[in-house]
Amino acid sequence: MAESRRILLRGRVLAVANQKGGVGKTTTAINLATALAAVGKRVLVIDLDPQGNASTGLGLPAAKRRVSSYEVLLGRLAIEQAVQPTPLQGLRLVPATVDLSAAEMELAEDPRRVWRLRDALRRLREPYEYIFVDCPPSLGLLTVNALVAAHAVLVPLQCEFYALEGLGLLLATVERVRRNYNPMLEIQGVVLTMFDRRNNLSEQVAADVRGFLGERVYSTVIPRNVRVSEAPSHGLPVLLYDHRSSGARAYAELAGELLRRERNAA
Repeated sequence: MAESRRILLRGRVLAVANQKGGVGKTTTAINLATALAAVGKRVLVIDLDPQGNASTGLGLPAAKRRVSSYEVLLGRLAIEQAVQPTPLQGLRLVPATVDLSAAEMELAEDPRRVWRLRDALRRLREPYEYIFVDCPPSLGLLTVNALVAAHAVLVPLQCEFYALEGLGLLLATVERVRRNYNPMLEIQGVVLTMFDRRNNLSEQVAADVRGFLGERVYSTVIPRNVRVSEAPSHGLPVLLYDHRSSGARAYAELAGELLRRERNAA
């Protein structure tokens, strides 16, 4: 039975989601979290992708992930027991391991399988101002858990030919979750990523997306940038790897725009 009332959680929960891989989803999650922590916000990143890219990108290699979001979802650990530090003060991480790929099968018969992350966050004792959930590139149970737990969805969208087609599938999933489980869920915004001003297709996709979604599309666009691509191999967000790069500057600008939207919506 769906819960009809919004449960207050200890932080503004933003699910960073797109069922298509390679669109800059994890990069957007960790760099926004880093930018907000850098201006004094208390931020938690929950890695809900079995690939664990957000964990790697925040400096926690697989060998050091003793506990993870897998144990949290299965109810074996309180979420505080899985929280790990990151290179930036004020930013914490719940990492992911490949074990998470088995969670959908293990929770298949659980009547509260879609509420697992929200249940864990309800028991969160330490307050955070923002909680980013990095979703896997699919619309399965893990992503649905994030959407059920979230206040809003942030959608990174690569500037490519099939962008709007994939976006339609995600918006339909968001609507189903809103209707059945989380009536307060909203689209926080759409972020255009891998934007190349030299490419007419990027400009056309941006125009099409803005025509379809209007003001829900962020003004800030994230350019293609080699420093953004290099940063994860160093276990750092690009904002810490090379803060002077065009990618880092774009994510800093995006964070400012996000905070303005949040203030206006409050």
